[in-house]
Parts: sequence; C-alpha cells; structure tokens
Amino acid sequence: MRGSGGVFNVTVDEKRVFSKHDEGRFPTEKEILDKLRTMRG
Repeated sequence: MRGSGGVFNVTVDEKRVFSKHDEGRFPTEKEILDKLRTMRG
C-alpha cells in the first residue's frame, strides 16, 4: 500500500517556501524555483 498523508515541506534558511499540507499537493519545480528567485531578490 502506498503511503499517504505524509509531511512535505520545503524550507530555506528556516523559512517555509512550500507546504504540501497547506496546499494539498506537491509543488512543481517551477513553483519552487520561482519562490527561490523571489527570495533572492
């Protein structure tokens, strides 16, 4: 049986970039890269 309901968070410098729990899905690569670019300035 496949697992379900697990925790998947992406954090950078102790700041949450994405939470599967909050969004109800996994992020796309583009979403993560866009958020990292935004954080970098």
